[in-house]
Amino acid sequence: MAKLKSDKLIIAKKKFNSRLIVGTGKYKSMSECAKAIELSGADIVTVAVRRVNISNNKKPLLMDYIDPKKITYLPNTAGCFNSDEALRTLRLAREIGGWKLVKLEVLGDKKNLFPEMIETIKSTEILTKEGFKVMVYCNDDPLMAKRLENVGACAIMPLAAPIGSGLGIQNKVNIKIIRKQTKLPLIIDAGLGQASDATIAMELGCDGVLVNTAIAKAKKPFNMALAFKNAVIAGRQSFLSGRITPNLMGSASSPSKGII
Repeated sequence: MAKLKSDKLIIAKKKFNSRLIVGTGKYKSMSECAKAIELSGADIVTVAVRRVNISNNKKPLLMDYIDPKKITYLPNTAGCFNSDEALRTLRLAREIGGWKLVKLEVLGDKKNLFPEMIETIKSTEILTKEGFKVMVYCNDDPLMAKRLENVGACAIMPLAAPIGSGLGIQNKVNIKIIRKQTKLPLIIDAGLGQASDATIAMELGCDGVLVNTAIAKAKKPFNMALAFKNAVIAGRQSFLSGRITPNLMGSASSPSKGII
């Protein structure tokens, strides 16, 4: 267990105890959101700058429920469909809260919410040159993931499945390839539906997972938040333990010597 306790998630040279990142949208209330995040043990929460009030004191403030001194806020560009919108949103986040560690997502269509990779790569390069540390939502294409790394992304965040779909990881092979080709933090983002999906992601060698809908829209969000916490820990411990080599043929558990 000593190995696991010292095994930190490192993003842009900052260490985090939890490998679970949790979104702050879709909850019934801010108090429910805060409780779920507490139970999840997450050190990082995503904040949709265009949708969440983080500066108007006349309305409920997220900071009143989730202390930014204890939890790292990760401003994201949810709802942006081109580079200009994304750049403007994150520059605004920097002006409001001084945030430089950000999550970039530039969507290509409103139906499937897949990433628009050309605009995403362009935005990543510009933001990196402006001093941002950019964690990037992307498709599960290893070539595109490598391009993001080449233009300065600090973390690669491929989707498991379409945002909010709950389908789980649809392309394990591509995730494995991305894992092998990059030393950057690899975080599964979007499409997880249940705790076992997080375990699978961690067993594939991912550094973390980002979850929102699967917790916020669960019948019992608090129970699901705790389940995801435990699933990430179990998956990481399983990965570090080194699985046995798969074999199509059976292998007896008991030794063959000394049989009566």
